[in-house]
Amino acid sequence: MALALLERRVRKREVMQSSEDIKAYLRLKLEHMEREVFVVMFLDRKERLIACESLFAGSIGSVEVHPREIVRRAIALNAAAVICAHNHPSGNAEPSNADRQITEDLVNALYLIETRLLDHIVVGHGEMVSFAERGWL
Repeated sequence: MALALLERRVRKREVMQSSEDIKAYLRLKLEHMEREVFVVMFLDRKERLIACESLFAGSIGSVEVHPREIVRRAIALNAAAVICAHNHPSGNAEPSNADRQITEDLVNALYLIETRLLDHIVVGHGEMVSFAERGWL
C-alpha cells in the first residue's frame, strides 16, 4: 500500500526532491523482491522523473543487463540522466565486481548519447549502497 501511494505521488512529481527520497522509493520497490530486478529511473534536464521502469529481471543471484536497451529507452524518453538500481535478494547490498563492470559499461554507453548516469544503487535487506556516494561515478 505504501508503495502504491508513493508511486502515485512520484507520477505527480510530488516527491523525489533528494537522494534520500529516491532511496526510500527504491527500497520500497525492490527490497522485498525474491529475484534480482534492475530498475532505471529516467530523468529530464532538471532531474525530474520522466519514468521509472523495471527493465530486467533475473534469478536469485544475478540479472543480465543490456546497456543497449537502457540507451534505447533513454533516447525514446528524451532523458538527460538516469539512475539505475537493483536488488540483492541475499540481503547483502555490497556491489559485486559484475555490478561495478555493468556500471562502467553504462557510463560509457550513455555518454555516447549525452546522457548522464547519476547513480547506481544496490538494495539489500535494510541497507543500500550508492555508487555516487562512494565516489565510484
